[in-house]
Amino acid sequence: MIDVIVVGGGPTGLMLAGELRLHSVRVVVLERLTAPTGQSRGQGLHVRSVEILDQRGLLDRFLAVSETFSAGGFFGGIRKPWPERLDTAHPYGLATPQPVTERLLDAYAREAGAEIRRGHEVVGLSQDAQSVTVELADGTRLRSRYLVGCDGGRSTVRKQLGVGFPGVPATAETLLGELALTEDPATIAATVERVRATQLRFGASPLGDGMYRVVLPADGVAEDRVTAPDIEEFRAQLRAYAGTDFGAHAPRWLSRFGDATRQAERYRAGRVLLAGDAAHIHPPTGGQGLNLGIQDAFNLGWKLAAAVEGRAPAGLLDSYHDERHPVGAAVLDNTRAQMLLLGSDPGATALRGLLSKLMDFEEVNRYVTGMITALDVRYDFGEGHELLGRRLRDVRLRRGRLYELMRAGRGLLLDRTGRLAVTGWADRVDHVVDTAEELEPDVPAVLLRPDGHVAWVGADQRDLLARLRRWFGEAGEG
Repeated sequence: MIDVIVVGGGPTGLMLAGELRLHSVRVVVLERLTAPTGQSRGQGLHVRSVEILDQRGLLDRFLAVSETFSAGGFFGGIRKPWPERLDTAHPYGLATPQPVTERLLDAYAREAGAEIRRGHEVVGLSQDAQSVTVELADGTRLRSRYLVGCDGGRSTVRKQLGVGFPGVPATAETLLGELALTEDPATIAATVERVRATQLRFGASPLGDGMYRVVLPADGVAEDRVTAPDIEEFRAQLRAYAGTDFGAHAPRWLSRFGDATRQAERYRAGRVLLAGDAAHIHPPTGGQGLNLGIQDAFNLGWKLAAAVEGRAPAGLLDSYHDERHPVGAAVLDNTRAQMLLLGSDPGATALRGLLSKLMDFEEVNRYVTGMITALDVRYDFGEGHELLGRRLRDVRLRRGRLYELMRAGRGLLLDRTGRLAVTGWADRVDHVVDTAEELEPDVPAVLLRPDGHVAWVGADQRDLLARLRRWFGEAGEG
């Protein structure tokens, strides 16, 4: 019996596999493709994802192969400087092509002990009270205690479960690909600047050696959304918008995406859960999709591990849906708004101009930046301190940095009083007594979940014990 089967070996599935292995859960990743596609739909990681990488000791690997950026407030084609004093020790994003992200997360999962099987397509599944059984295309059957569908917007797992995927179908389509352009680079740049004055969904970014990443509106919405466009479709649309096809040829890959927004009605059905694009699809405006999936995995991993271990308190696994479904819904809303802002009609142009002026106000810019980067996420843990439900930034301690102490995926009690204890939970929660001068005086101690979100703020031991039971189960002998 496998503990957890993860269907889908993209960034979400790989991140989840690594998270589960931190708790010694036996995890098998089943990926339909025999090799990565090399397609780079996702081009970067936002601040919250950068923090997650640091919390797991992966940030240096990404920094070594990525450029940092601070183009904050990039919303609906509106560029503004980042607001000052963001509540983070990592005020930057990473320009990391998706194939690089997948390669590094694949290495993370494998090093942690996850088993990744490529060329294994899931075609059916069933579950009972004790396990989930999957059927592969070759007739093989596998059983696991839990299964997570991370298999994309056309998720086989979601369809097999019969979970509804309501939303709005695509009304516009965009072409995206990497291909060679023979036109003079200066001419290409000048033409792109001219076209983008009225069409923000148009672009051609140099990749080196004459190759470009090209994005532009398609001619309507294709009936066959699975088949990739061909080079002639790109050339025709380049001529339609730029008056030239720039000598486009030799594509590395070509794809299309629509502006549909859909979300699974529930993220959990018995012993099967959904994460990443299997749970939500939306336009790529703001570059949030890949990040949203990684953050789903970060929320789910420790909870699912506790369920496998048999020590999850009541409702812990259900809290995955309760916490992440509203976050996904908010992203769907803001991407819908951005698609309207990217329009070329007079109404969209006027609205974009108005919002641009509003974003010159620091608080508006801070709000938009927090929304795009996921720094504003706050889970509903009930009434309490303003930190409750939020992730805590990487504060400096006498013994190092907070995030350096969280890399084992355990809970952490940061105790500034020195009078508290986690007796009975020491096998799941670390107790760090430190002054933590960056925290406000009204934060005597803070209990962090393994995902870095604040589960409790206070100084009363009895109150702390109740919160430990709420998030980490009953006390043991440790």
